[in-house]
Amino acid sequence: MEDRALARVRAAFRRRDAAGVRPAALSASELLRFPSTRSGIAMTLNRLGIVVVTILTWTAPSAAQTAAADRSPLARKPDVAAALTVLDSWIAATVTQREQPGLSIGVVYDQDLIWAKGYGYADVERRVPATPSTIYRIASISKLFTATAIMQLRDAGKLRLDDAVSDRLPWFSIKKTYDGGPPITIRQLITHTSGLPRELSGVNWSDLTFPGREELRRVLPGQETVFAPETEWKYSNLAVSLAGEIVAQVSGESWPQYVERHILQPLGMAATRTAPARAMPALAIGYGRRVPGRARDVEPYVDIGAEAPAGNLASNVEDLAKFVSLQFRDGPSGGAQVLQGSTLREMQRVQWLRSNWRSGWGLGFMIRRVDDQVRIGHGGALPGHRTWIEVAPAQKLGVILLTNANDGDPERYVDQAFVLLNPAVAKAVAPPDAPKVADPAWQQYVGRYAWKFSEMQIQILNGELTMIVPEADNLWDARMILQPLGPRTFRMVAPGFSVGPIGELLTFEMDGKGKVARVRTPNSYWLPIETGGGERP
Repeated sequence: MEDRALARVRAAFRRRDAAGVRPAALSASELLRFPSTRSGIAMTLNRLGIVVVTILTWTAPSAAQTAAADRSPLARKPDVAAALTVLDSWIAATVTQREQPGLSIGVVYDQDLIWAKGYGYADVERRVPATPSTIYRIASISKLFTATAIMQLRDAGKLRLDDAVSDRLPWFSIKKTYDGGPPITIRQLITHTSGLPRELSGVNWSDLTFPGREELRRVLPGQETVFAPETEWKYSNLAVSLAGEIVAQVSGESWPQYVERHILQPLGMAATRTAPARAMPALAIGYGRRVPGRARDVEPYVDIGAEAPAGNLASNVEDLAKFVSLQFRDGPSGGAQVLQGSTLREMQRVQWLRSNWRSGWGLGFMIRRVDDQVRIGHGGALPGHRTWIEVAPAQKLGVILLTNANDGDPERYVDQAFVLLNPAVAKAVAPPDAPKVADPAWQQYVGRYAWKFSEMQIQILNGELTMIVPEADNLWDARMILQPLGPRTFRMVAPGFSVGPIGELLTFEMDGKGKVARVRTPNSYWLPIETGGGERP
């Protein structure tokens, strides 16, 4: 079995090298067919473009590093368990090979943290293991909480997204590098389309100096915009810092107080801090990049001053899982539902789309398309901490990855988690395929119909009453499924993209002989093609 699996991997890579494309992914079960011993694991990771066969000599993880979350029923399903086993082995191998200090990961499905684990150390010198409870500075992931606060205040009627920043912050002033044009708005602050500089004047990431809030008001008028609003996408810590100032001005609470009272506490994120103390017991030590020939530097703790709303939170996998689960919920706001479902969906929609149509930005969220999956999320970086969370709303799947090194490369781990878990989770949560049985009465509706602009056919396909438009460019994508609501009334559902009346009702009107006289939709009707000697009506 091992030889066959290895042969398939090698053959796949030969095909890839010849054709210049990636090979098809192996299943998780095939990846697990390699021998393991008490001293190590051999692995194949075809989706990374390499074959890794590694013999490791690491000690078994402590009980603290293995989370209780893996007792989730979903995590125990065979395909998911296999995918998690492969992911676990790959992360352990990669952390060892890269000599990373520590890492914590969590996998969320809908409202459950189904698996979480720590690798390496939160404090290398003291040999403190990294666990799902380890606190990391999540850096720019904080921007999602500031954007959430803005949306709460919008929903409460206290501001509008298209309000001018100067209307909410009377002291806001900056030199324009363009003539005329509309004022900078709150929406542009949280979508990074304001044209503002990346940082406040005086911020220096080399010297780690960060002006405070009073300096923000003093130095901002001396700065210049980089672009006119809505002309370029430009990431800006300054912009989100100003959004935090608006939260404070409009709510009457400081930004830390507001986020704690209205987001963290309702969500039960008890370990998360808006202003983490340098000496927090559970806070991971931050480390610099790996440099050949010497130990990693310990990075200093930094206070980012006025830019706190853009990057100051500290949290752990267990708390962030609650924020991830929020993204899948619907319903009105209240309690742990800190935003109503419609507002969550609004935040997750693209506000700015890059020219490649593969990535863009929502209201706070980075949005990207990976293969056929749309993901939202954010990354973060502060000295000694690199972090990433990413969520696939349609699949209700999310991954949290927190590291305590400047070269932690969290996105790499998140991408691999999705590669392994997407098919496994989809299979595990799919309802059993029940055969669809057509109602015999539907046979009377089968036929050809037409109206002024086109013909359509009613057919029974795969046990479903289906509308086909023969003149469509793609017949299958353009079809509509007719879901029965009554003997002659159906709801039109489009499996693909359609500009038709999806979600609306279609009714078959019968004549005195029991034949279809008319197919009526809300704003038009279709007649049987046989009407009038077979000519279109």
